[in-house]
Amino acid sequence: MTLPDWTSRQLRLIAAGIVVINGFFPAVWILFTSLKNEVELVKKPITYWPHNPTMQNYVQAFTDQPLLLYLGNSFAVALLSTALTLVIASFAAYAIARLNLKRRKLILTCIIASSMFPLVTLLVPIFETMRTLDLLNTYTALVLPYTVLSLPVCTLVLVSFFQSIPKDLENAAMIDGCTRLGALWRVVVPLAAPGVFTASILAFVNSWDEFLLALSLNSSAAMRTAPVGITLYQGEFAFPWPIISAALIVTIVPVAVLIAIFQERVVGGLTQGGLKG
Repeated sequence: MTLPDWTSRQLRLIAAGIVVINGFFPAVWILFTSLKNEVELVKKPITYWPHNPTMQNYVQAFTDQPLLLYLGNSFAVALLSTALTLVIASFAAYAIARLNLKRRKLILTCIIASSMFPLVTLLVPIFETMRTLDLLNTYTALVLPYTVLSLPVCTLVLVSFFQSIPKDLENAAMIDGCTRLGALWRVVVPLAAPGVFTASILAFVNSWDEFLLALSLNSSAAMRTAPVGITLYQGEFAFPWPIISAALIVTIVPVAVLIAIFQERVVGGLTQGGLKG
């Protein structure tokens, strides 16, 4: 039995509304909290909208802790790991999509399986490796693991796009004097731009939000990233929610702006990749 058109439409709208509320409500609540003072925050009954908005919490977020330093470290680590991920994932995806590899499906299965290990199970071997290589408290200590963690999903995204590009375009480029490597970077990657943008956003957000490795591998105050730095605002007996909320908003904004700028390319990359894969 099929539902009437109006019922089906209403159910879709309700489902979409639930998804939107689930995604935006926490961020909106944090924003409102960041504009309240301590008195209004604990006032009963609860006030949802800040009656006396203040920007003092944002000022204290930058003065109580070196938030700007933490953001700089996060940007450096995220940008470096994203760039390295895209280079390696492009080579891997091109090999899978274009070369006549034996057991290609097995390779793809192994790539998918490698992304299923919980991060906590990898923490000790990663820590021991970085300690042995004397890389603790450096950008490299985070860039390398973040690259490895982002590679599976980025490779799979790029494989689906590379497969959709006609081989004749590469052959024409190689006839004109390009090497296979040149054809990859001059023809395939530009034509797969939506997939490249999607993979880069996924890799950047994965590195920007990560907490466990950043806490374990970089304990130096000068090398802390934003997620770790935000945990330092709380004291032994105090938990300044307005200041922490202000720091969270400052941390969320760069990613939100990045996704807003490349929204169409990211959505197009996800949908086209799913259709073409």
